[in-house]
Amino acid sequence: MLVESAVPPDVTGESTSEIDSGRGAPWWRVMCLTGVDYFSTLGYQPAIAALAAGLLSPIATLVLILVTLLGALPVYRRVAKESPHGEGSIAMLERLLPWWGGKLLVLVLLGFAATDFMITITLSAADATAHIVENPFAPDEWEGMEIPITLFLVALLGAVFLKGFRGAISIAVALVGVFLALNAVVVLVSFAEVAAHPEVVGDWTAALTTAHGSPLAAIAVALLVFPQLALGLSGFETGVAVMPQIRGIRGDTEARPVGRIRGARKLLTAAALTISAFLLGSSVVTTLLIPQEEFAPGGSANGRALAYLAHGLLGEGFGTAYDIATVLILWFAGASAMAGLLNLVPRYLPRYGMAPRWAAATRPLVIVFTAIAFAVTLAFEADVDAQSGAYATGVLVLITSASIAVALSARRRRHPRAAAGYAVIAAVFLATTAVNVVERPDGVKIAALFILGIVTVSVLSRIPRSFQLRARSVVFDEAALAFVRHDAEHHGAIRVVPKEPGSGTAAEFADKLRNERRFNGIPRSAQVVFLQVILGDSSDFEDDLVVRGEEHAGHRILSVHATSVPNAIAAVLLAIRDETGVVPDVYFEWSEGNPASNMLRFLVFGTGEIAPVTREVLRRVEPKRRLRPDVHVG
Repeated sequence: MLVESAVPPDVTGESTSEIDSGRGAPWWRVMCLTGVDYFSTLGYQPAIAALAAGLLSPIATLVLILVTLLGALPVYRRVAKESPHGEGSIAMLERLLPWWGGKLLVLVLLGFAATDFMITITLSAADATAHIVENPFAPDEWEGMEIPITLFLVALLGAVFLKGFRGAISIAVALVGVFLALNAVVVLVSFAEVAAHPEVVGDWTAALTTAHGSPLAAIAVALLVFPQLALGLSGFETGVAVMPQIRGIRGDTEARPVGRIRGARKLLTAAALTISAFLLGSSVVTTLLIPQEEFAPGGSANGRALAYLAHGLLGEGFGTAYDIATVLILWFAGASAMAGLLNLVPRYLPRYGMAPRWAAATRPLVIVFTAIAFAVTLAFEADVDAQSGAYATGVLVLITSASIAVALSARRRRHPRAAAGYAVIAAVFLATTAVNVVERPDGVKIAALFILGIVTVSVLSRIPRSFQLRARSVVFDEAALAFVRHDAEHHGAIRVVPKEPGSGTAAEFADKLRNERRFNGIPRSAQVVFLQVILGDSSDFEDDLVVRGEEHAGHRILSVHATSVPNAIAAVLLAIRDETGVVPDVYFEWSEGNPASNMLRFLVFGTGEIAPVTREVLRRVEPKRRLRPDVHVG
């Protein structure tokens, strides 16, 4: 039997118990939640594709669709299976790369994820502004006011989250339904216009042949410009992030949510097919029907190609309705990104001990993220085209890391063919990312600032938090509990002697006890209990401690696995006090070596200056001196 101490538990492990299959929403409704980010790219992607690829926009978009369906979709369908609790591909890499290497990689990927989500907020707000300003019913005074309007939209988004954001799925379903319906109308009417004037197809093919010669040359150029279109892949990481919102089936458990995984795969596939159809159709009609000069900065179709067609082919009334729907879904895409940030940062940094205490609260984070969005908007002057490179970089890095994680996972599961296939996909995305970084380094610069900020905050937070108790719970087995209760009841005192795990021989324990009696003045008649802390992954921050007791050659030994030696000792001492009502004493020898290097060993490896750190942890946790275990050092 295990007995839990008074240290409050905070169990975070996966449960095998059945979960409520009625909780959550159907997958197609949750698809709309991720779709406000993914589908809203129709507001700006066709214009960005036309600006980047020119006449080759349909061919470059077709390359994007093939990469989406044959690369990103299989990868994220696998991510959904292996990381079904909303952590995404970052958690997969964390599990595959333990210790500090995994933690540092997560911090870097969080920087790129922050770039992705933050630029989603600012780019979407900037494009919403473009639809507002270019609308024929907008006051003339609004032209040239793009930055203030964008800042207002970002501030409004922050204000909504400060008040509380509820009913997101229902709002998303309505917005996505209306937006996709309006886009379908625009694309279908545009194709009808092309059918009525087939000469535009001949003009396009003639211009394409003149500009690029053979079809192979055109395809080669389309492949080269593809990295600039990669922001059309933005919905996959969001798709797995919203998995906990998907309704499961009877029999689902937290460890094996089969229904949730099945729903997430349907979500990813349906979203990818939907956006692929719309992107291909929109790229064709916008290339055929809009003069190329209109896509340039300052042109009427810049950042709003389908809106340009909506106004031109269906009238100002329909065009205004399209603008309103586009503004709303783009603004809500920023809300989706904000929700992603609020979910992602508290999921990792506090668990690593790498965030201030206020990072667990929503409102301070909203204020910080809103302020950063203001800075990004001002830096890019609310320009959609200028931000597309940074957006594409964040998207590509996350998809590349997901591809690598899935390939490594397949290799670990001994599936060589799957591992080879995923490795090819990873290589494609890695090359695409490299090309995008070379051509548009602003994305890496923005990500580097986020990474630097995250790492700096993490280090500055981890150092003082290292002196916290760091134990979510302490549990004693029957033998361990019997040892401490015996000393409390029969001797009125509990003397604990920490000992490093060694060979475990009787002579080793006898020698340790002899030194402690000699240097710390423990009476020969006094009973002692040894405490061994077996060090695990020191990069982890918190533990659920299980203290096990055993007797060996007449010596009583408590053993516990932990990520930090002094913090675990302090937690066990306080738990002993709470279980027995007797404040224990603990006896150390001074550590050898330089105090500064020992302190660094504690911060990185969880060892080093054991005695003084144990006392400091106890002092901070228990302010009442009479209730604090005494630390003796000889």
